[in-house]
Amino acid sequence: MMPVRRDVHPHLPASRIGDWHVRGRHVTHFVNALSIFFPAGERFFIDSVRAYRDDVADPELKRAIAGFIGQEAMHTREHILYNKLMNDAGLPAAPLDRFVARVLNLMRRILPRSWQLAHTIALEHYTAMLAGGLLADPEQMGGSEPGYHQVWIWHALEETEHKGVAYDVWNTVMKPGLSRYLLRAFTMLTTTATFWAMVFVFHIRLVMADRECRNKLGGFLGAAKFLWGRPGVLRRMMPAWFDYFRPGFHPWDHDNRAQLARIEPLIAEIEANAARAGVSSRAPSVRAAA
Repeated sequence: MMPVRRDVHPHLPASRIGDWHVRGRHVTHFVNALSIFFPAGERFFIDSVRAYRDDVADPELKRAIAGFIGQEAMHTREHILYNKLMNDAGLPAAPLDRFVARVLNLMRRILPRSWQLAHTIALEHYTAMLAGGLLADPEQMGGSEPGYHQVWIWHALEETEHKGVAYDVWNTVMKPGLSRYLLRAFTMLTTTATFWAMVFVFHIRLVMADRECRNKLGGFLGAAKFLWGRPGVLRRMMPAWFDYFRPGFHPWDHDNRAQLARIEPLIAEIEANAARAGVSSRAPSVRAAA
């Protein structure tokens, strides 16, 4: 698939930042916690792939890298704006974003570029798994506030569109063999442990800071059931997570490209929703990628 940079700006009502998800505030804040990772995370992905751009000879892969960078820059821009809504509502998005940036900057300083790319392909697989589940199951967000629903569907579609790019760069620039496989597998294990530990803490921080969020303990139990019950949003990801450890794995082994037909209708919906709200579907200028 050839990723395409799209200038998309879903309308996100500021008043709904804490309760936009149909399943309530606790699930809202779980998804909000994921948004906190994207500005610094997407920049890290861009830098990790761009570091190898000159080592890629295939013109098609070079075009895909350019599209990947363009899409990730747009995602960064929109999640900066999204996270600002949290911060303006008294939620600790800014300090949590700074923490993510410090962690990733440390990785830039101490890890060789091959390890940075390995972490990128692991995290890109996570975004592809989350995106694939969201696109396949309308009940995950169906009935939620339209603008927030749209921003996540748009992000999921573009993550699907470019889900093989970083991995193709990896296969191109890394020498085949056992060491390549072991590095890929090891970084997925360490990424899994650190990423979900941080998501768990961020989720708690957002819920505890939300003064409108009642029955905090019971709400966490409800969110856990949504994520890990039957069928469970995260529980359904487990087969795809284990699949990453197959020696011959590729992201497009799970071929869900048929979902990409939804992109143009979605953009039309985003523009219509923005028009109804009396705002522009083009975003204000925000520096998206360092």
